Amino acid sequence: MCQHAPVTEHPPHSPGVDLLDVHRLRCAEAAPPALSPGEREAMEREWEEAVRANPSLFDGPTVLCTRLHWEEPGSLVLSWARAPYRYRALRRIPGARPVSSVSVCLVQPTDDGRLVVGRMASWTAAPGRWQLPGGSMEPPPGGAALDLAALRRHAARELVEETGVETPPEELTFWLVSRGEHGNVGFFFRAPARPARLLHERFAARAAAERARGVEPELDRIALVASAGDLAGLDGSHVDYLHPVVHRYAGTHRAG
Repeated sequence: MCQHAPVTEHPPHSPGVDLLDVHRLRCAEAAPPALSPGEREAMEREWEEAVRANPSLFDGPTVLCTRLHWEEPGSLVLSWARAPYRYRALRRIPGARPVSSVSVCLVQPTDDGRLVVGRMASWTAAPGRWQLPGGSMEPPPGGAALDLAALRRHAARELVEETGVETPPEELTFWLVSRGEHGNVGFFFRAPARPARLLHERFAARAAAERARGVEPELDRIALVASAGDLAGLDGSHVDYLHPVVHRYAGTHRAG
């Protein structure tokens, strides 16, 4: 019989970013965070202010992490809840309960081992920020369960929407999990390597097609990076996980 390891949790506001090697994932749906009348009122005020500053913000359904813990070595449990995007406004309220988001991120390498990173457009919630392709996880439709297959399907959709690169979900490899600022959880998938020229062409074609429909792309620019030094040469801020993930990938690519 396998002996369970002690349950450990990553505090929502721990400094830095943890990269977790996960061999098995279990997802359990939970109730959304219960808000006091004061918290709800403050959240609504902050959300209204955020929308006035950026009218393109969309209060769509999103997945929140309510707890993340080890069930046994290498086996992670994500407790999650369905909630509107406006719950993230709680982060701007001193003393309010922490809210942790769940996202999928794509590690899209080139044939020579560089990775695609994208800069968020001016109309997004994080203008000018560099990150991997990906985005906030949405609840599965029709009340379906959240699991690794659902995360993988969402990751494939984000990859084609943001870069124009079509990859079947079954060709995406579950790689690692991050826990960072606000306790945010990121699920990282590795896509098959592709020629750099093809990646640039697909991104340009996707961006042109969106602009032809009167839609500004979520990523206004992409770059190919192989090291922390390459990241330092990018103008703008970086999402918290970017440096450690690029460093980790560079090490595994050299080792491979």
